[in-house]
Amino acid sequence: MTDLSNKRNIKTRKRIKNPKSAQEVETLMSKTKTKNRQRKTKIRVYYSLLTIVLLICLVQIGFSAILNISKTISYQTKINTMKKTKTQAKERNETLKEEIKNFSSASSLESIARNNLKMAGQNEVLVIINTAEEAKKGKGHPKK
Repeated sequence: MTDLSNKRNIKTRKRIKNPKSAQEVETLMSKTKTKNRQRKTKIRVYYSLLTIVLLICLVQIGFSAILNISKTISYQTKINTMKKTKTQAKERNETLKEEIKNFSSASSLESIARNNLKMAGQNEVLVIINTAEEAKKGKGHPKK
């Protein structure tokens, strides 16, 4: 195979070295110039397309990165709010448990009835002393 390619190269060299006419040389030169131009334009188009594809990829990567970062931030804020509500619920649960313990005893129920509900026990007389604030509140609401 190498012998055939060598023979072909030698024939083309002989033609170029010993041109039959100047016109043949010019046509060969113009053909090579046009081929070179076509190759250059193909290469330019190819590189242009590659550049466009790469730019689209970069834009897509940037957009997805920004989207992921924003999602991460929003999820982090949701996690923080959920942690706060959890701690608040635990604190509220503890205070309610303490109140249940306090209200379950008979003495605490009796003190609540005396102080808040203005009740009296058997054989006791209830004396209510109105303060200035309670008197003002009472004037606004007529008794039924």
